[in-house]
Amino acid sequence: MEAAFARTVWQVLEPLHAVTYFAPESREANRAVGLRGFWMGYFAARAAPLGAVTAGVVEAVFFNFHPAMVRRAIPDAWGFATPDAVLRARTEAAAAALRRTAPPAKDAVAELVLLLERVVAAADGAGRPLFAANRGLPAPEDRVGALWQAATALREHRGDGHVAVLTAEGLDGCEAHVLFAACEGLPAGILQENRGWSAQDWQAAADRLAARGLLDGGGHPTAEGRSLRAHVEARTDELAARPYRALTRTEAIRLLGTLTPMADQVLASGAIPFPNPMGLPPRRPRA
Repeated sequence: MEAAFARTVWQVLEPLHAVTYFAPESREANRAVGLRGFWMGYFAARAAPLGAVTAGVVEAVFFNFHPAMVRRAIPDAWGFATPDAVLRARTEAAAAALRRTAPPAKDAVAELVLLLERVVAAADGAGRPLFAANRGLPAPEDRVGALWQAATALREHRGDGHVAVLTAEGLDGCEAHVLFAACEGLPAGILQENRGWSAQDWQAAADRLAARGLLDGGGHPTAEGRSLRAHVEARTDELAARPYRALTRTEAIRLLGTLTPMADQVLASGAIPFPNPMGLPPRRPRA
């Protein structure tokens, strides 16, 4: 399967996964289970497949957050709610959010789960802790919950690979954001504030990138900087594409054709804010 296909599938899986961060069902579920505030809910729910891990583990696998931001939530979160309780809450809430924003037909859900779980099973978990932890969870009996879980596992598969490529290229979490924002023309504040980096952290990262010839004196990406950014994205896509080879071309087309209108419905529902720190772009709903 081509890297371009993996990127396109990621772009339509991401809205389905992202309801777990922004949908009111998910935010209320985190509150109801005992987690305090948006960011404790975020860190605990996303890290829960790993178990009651320390802040250091979450810092390593989440990568682009300032360590102090992680430590404000972890390990305290596990004193308010166990990982098992958080896992139940996040799956039920995400399924409810998908039913509200993009109510899928029963046969479509069954087919999507079958295809996505085959891709998940075919993926290599080596060096991909968030993916492996999500894949190791029992499949929810609720089929919409199973759809969300499979989408989440594949989303984390790509994310783990992305972190591996960034670190291989000598970029730290803040530098990765600075380069991304510069290349995409995004306001720094959207990423900086939502990932816990101070203005001083951001400027220091920009200075390090400039010293490598990746940014110019005005903070704009150089040709080398744009080339590195393109390489990181292309290599991430190449690594993410491998498990999709478990599908035939017909199955791949069917998968994308069924997922795309669901993603459009989620985005059209307003469940995900724009702009957002995920860098997720809005899509026009299909006619």
